[in-house]
Amino acid sequence: MDQTRITVAHSPDSDDAFMFYGLASGNVDTGGIVIDQVLSDIETLNRAAFDGKYEVTAVSFHAYAHLVDKYALLPHGASMGDKYGPIVVAPAFAPKGSSGSYGAAGSAFAPLGSSGRYGASGVPGVMGVKGSRIAIPGTLTTAYLTLRIYEPDFEYVVVPFDEIQQAVLAGRADAGLLIHEGQLTYQDEGLRKIVDLGEWWAERTGGLPLPLGGNIIRRDLGPQMIAKVSKLLHDSIAYALSHRPEAVEYALQFGRGLDRAKTDRFVGMYVNDLTLAYGERGRQGLERLMADAYERGLIPQRVQVEFAVQDSELTEGTEKIHNEVTK
Repeated sequence: MDQTRITVAHSPDSDDAFMFYGLASGNVDTGGIVIDQVLSDIETLNRAAFDGKYEVTAVSFHAYAHLVDKYALLPHGASMGDKYGPIVVAPAFAPKGSSGSYGAAGSAFAPLGSSGRYGASGVPGVMGVKGSRIAIPGTLTTAYLTLRIYEPDFEYVVVPFDEIQQAVLAGRADAGLLIHEGQLTYQDEGLRKIVDLGEWWAERTGGLPLPLGGNIIRRDLGPQMIAKVSKLLHDSIAYALSHRPEAVEYALQFGRGLDRAKTDRFVGMYVNDLTLAYGERGRQGLERLMADAYERGLIPQRVQVEFAVQDSELTEGTEKIHNEVTK
């Protein structure tokens, strides 16, 4: 009898690898389903999903707004920034030969946005978002979508996510929009924060998390297979959370230079109880993001937050894991 093969595509990051640990280590019984793992950067996965290339894939929520007819949203596997998220950065010092628009060499950059405590546009010597040329990791990323909500008036240039820091330091962009591990390493690379979009989002929404990416599954698999695969992925995340030291050790190889302490910190930022299940806060955060984006004409349709499988079908053992994660 032919085996059922399912491809799960995710980005080559320590947080995604951590989620996959239960399956990668063979500690989750797949019931005879063969799970193939494909790793690619998130913008490539976003684009591939338009062709329905993989049965299960991680995508940015911005991309998902264009994919609801082809894919269903799994009720687990989300990466959310809870008062942290993608960061806009600029050089800590004026680039060599620059006109000085960055401010005096060595001066700090005050966070700059449209209003509020993040500063006001036009402050002399302060680099902001409005009117700037910003290196972004892709036009389908949620980081880019959120930046458009924050301040729509900027020029962008698409740069591979792991080359953005160097593009900014080399003066090819005024600022850069960092995702993944760059959120933890930018200060070591001679960059300063303009704004943390996760902090800004929490302030404007009364503390809701910023949903960045999630796992989706192709609708043509049918309800029975969708339920089986969903359970496997849920159990893989639950296993990793309850065997954290081993899972972090596995994730280290995907950390792109992060040491164990920073890998553990990064994993904790994006794999937690909101990953195991969206819960009410996670759902509300995603609903707010989709509504704000639609109202500004940034996505093509209103997106109802509906899951491929109900949370109640996956919660066996979840309460124990949740308690361990939130101790």
